Amino acid sequence: MTISLAAYRAATAPLLDERDYTVDQIDGRLPRDLTGTLYRIGPGKHQVGKSLLHNVFDGDGMISQFVLDGATVRYRNRYVRTRHFEHGQHSDRIRYRGVGGQIPGGPLANIGRLPANVANTNIVNYAGGLLALWELGNPHRIDPDSLDTLGPTDFGGRLGFLGAFSAHPKWDPATGDMYNFGLDLLPTPRIRTYRIDRAGRLHRLATIPLRDLPWNHDFALTGDYMVFVLDPLLPDIRKIALASDSFIDSLEFKRAKGTRFVLVPKAGGRPRIVEHEALLHVHVTNAYDDGEDVVVELVRLDAEWDSFRTMTGMVNRDTPDTPQFPDSRLMRYRITRGGTVIEHELSDRAGEFPQYDWRRSTRAHRYSYLAGAGGPAGLFNAILKVDHRTGATTFCDLGASSIGEPLFVPRTPDADEDEGWLLALNHDLTENRSQLVVLDARDLESGPLATAWLRHHIPWGFHGTFTRRLARPETPQPVL
Repeated sequence: MTISLAAYRAATAPLLDERDYTVDQIDGRLPRDLTGTLYRIGPGKHQVGKSLLHNVFDGDGMISQFVLDGATVRYRNRYVRTRHFEHGQHSDRIRYRGVGGQIPGGPLANIGRLPANVANTNIVNYAGGLLALWELGNPHRIDPDSLDTLGPTDFGGRLGFLGAFSAHPKWDPATGDMYNFGLDLLPTPRIRTYRIDRAGRLHRLATIPLRDLPWNHDFALTGDYMVFVLDPLLPDIRKIALASDSFIDSLEFKRAKGTRFVLVPKAGGRPRIVEHEALLHVHVTNAYDDGEDVVVELVRLDAEWDSFRTMTGMVNRDTPDTPQFPDSRLMRYRITRGGTVIEHELSDRAGEFPQYDWRRSTRAHRYSYLAGAGGPAGLFNAILKVDHRTGATTFCDLGASSIGEPLFVPRTPDADEDEGWLLALNHDLTENRSQLVVLDARDLESGPLATAWLRHHIPWGFHGTFTRRLARPETPQPVL
């Protein structure tokens, strides 16, 4: 399919208004027993006032809330009230540095400044509320009903020096505990790991000093370990110190250094590091212990780092170039007791944003779900399902679309794996409107069971979560 710059611009165009309404067009029929609240998050606008930003990671975080009662869908969106967002409400001046952008004025305007926390990457359930996550800084607490921003939290001062808290926490289904990590470049490079108990208290676990600390976005959890796959994406400290380049442009892929699998014992003890040839990835799926082996699944990108980095900086660009998400493969890696890494391809169909039945966390799972690459926007336009047992990949192609991460919701708490629904937010590029798409996870090829059409589009975003709790968004929206 021909890649269209106009389609990419439509997929990343801003939504400046905050809205609250009951969806009045639903094709098909909503499952009556699909009740709860879906939350999605992503950059809602790449601009400060009228000044445009260009990197996908630098847009202000916008939360979308879908309340499903078995018959209707109520929609609400709200921006996270970060300092960056509030500044952009009354000024066109770019005052804060971004991950992929600089403050105008050269190195002197940027030196000593960290990127602004735009709270745009993930939204997770936490202690009866929500956390909006952005991995280089503190989470922001969010009211699950009104979506009001309650403020940043550092868990009572328990986070590290920079307050970094990854956008991809994982939960142990046996205990209900949340695990996460933060990357610190200062005062010395290290990975800090954490456990957050069910009462919301954060406990520090291992701190792993690394002379060559790579950028790392995600990790996985087994019964015994936190599993990190550290690709050789290394910051150029000189460029960072002198602020001569943006943070993302200061990363260099040093293939000769290879990838390190780092296994951090959850119960304490010395981490285990296993070397492997260089990989490039963003997201992992699940992991589990298999005897004395550890198995982890991830999406391997078949691309050069420079081309991937360039793709992230094409928002609001007036250029003949068109973005194209790189080819990729769903892979499984087995780390043996003896230090051998065994690689196995699960699917050669390109995709990203891998998901699975979260009840299977820390254990082997049979099915993985992904957003499938393709379509005129150069992003994703299909939902994929990979059966690990048979090797089959089935899909639902949504045509001229920009679709996000598919989340699995089990039909009942004790339903079999794959017995439930996939929920995905899709932007129909022909209509320039977004949809909440509901599919039977067991039968993607039959197409959506229900499609709830919004009155507008939602910009391409990142991650989300679902809870069986019905939100009560009765609070009137403020006028911006």
